[in-house]
Amino acid sequence: MTACVRDTALALAAVSTAVSLTACGSGTGNISDPGSARKIGVLLPDSTTARWETRDRPLLEQRIRQLCGDCTIEHADAKGDVAIQQEQMDSSIAHGVDAIVLAAVDARAMSASVGKAAAAHIPVIAYDRLAEGPISGYVSFDGQEVGRLQGKALLTAMGAKAHDGRIVMMNGDPGDPNALSFKQGALSELQGKVTIAKEYDTPEWSTETADLNMTEAVSALGAGSITGVYAANDGLAAGSIAALKADKVSPLPPVTGQDAELAAVRRIVGAEQYMTVYKPFGPEAAAGGAMAVAAARGQRLDGVATGQVKTHSGEVVPAVLLTPVSVTLATIGDTVVKDGVYTLKQICAPPLAGECRRAGLT
Repeated sequence: MTACVRDTALALAAVSTAVSLTACGSGTGNISDPGSARKIGVLLPDSTTARWETRDRPLLEQRIRQLCGDCTIEHADAKGDVAIQQEQMDSSIAHGVDAIVLAAVDARAMSASVGKAAAAHIPVIAYDRLAEGPISGYVSFDGQEVGRLQGKALLTAMGAKAHDGRIVMMNGDPGDPNALSFKQGALSELQGKVTIAKEYDTPEWSTETADLNMTEAVSALGAGSITGVYAANDGLAAGSIAALKADKVSPLPPVTGQDAELAAVRRIVGAEQYMTVYKPFGPEAAAGGAMAVAAARGQRLDGVATGQVKTHSGEVVPAVLLTPVSVTLATIGDTVVKDGVYTLKQICAPPLAGECRRAGLT
């Protein structure tokens, strides 16, 4: 990290005020006096996926405040609606923010809004999802590696059944470019080794839609014929498992997941879900917050970035791409517990005390 970015750690530790983007202001871009406080917009896609409000938002805000004690943070949740997020981008621009951290609801649909920000000289840091348009930086995890971890784990769980296995693929939101990366990574492991009997895309990563789609899959394929479920994240895993249980499928086939939600970790302990992918949110948020502060101060992002990524338009921008981690019953203790994400008390709360003891989670 460059000296100028490191120096931001010496900023005052005062807590900034989080401002809701509920109305458009009369700002004129991000031009401000050198000594004035910086404003950073944090625009998240929804609260349907637990990680955004429980992990990413507090960690991003913590890192921004750590590096820039007098920065003001303007946060907004788009509720899974592109139009709402476009309005929130317009509001951020009107408020004259100095940088925007954007986790896009729909990467392509937000392209014009990113362009508006660039025209107002407001750098946009694409967070977790590679938004289209003239972004200034990108922070995420290696999406294809996420899919590869899921695919490998599913094959391991299916064992000898993989050769003649029939799986259901519950992919993510087609508007999220990460969903395509996850799918590509999974297929690189699964194709030619299992039969993909049913495949679904899931708008807005909806748990309820996954439940409905799995119900349809069971009806079409038969309760005993599904030998594995590729679920792209833990919400889709939850919906898929709920449908399988409602249709009295027993034993449950192995189901993948992603995001290491507490409910998913508990399902793994309870033998309902086979694995999840843990993406340490701390390093991701730390990099996103550092990029945002550097961008807001007009500093180069090379000191924060560890690499580069090519955008959809062919531009190369500074990037941080982190490594995801597979979590199964055998590795819960060495991952999410060791890192302090959850305590054993949280994971092993009733009725899972017995299962935890048998798994050595004591």
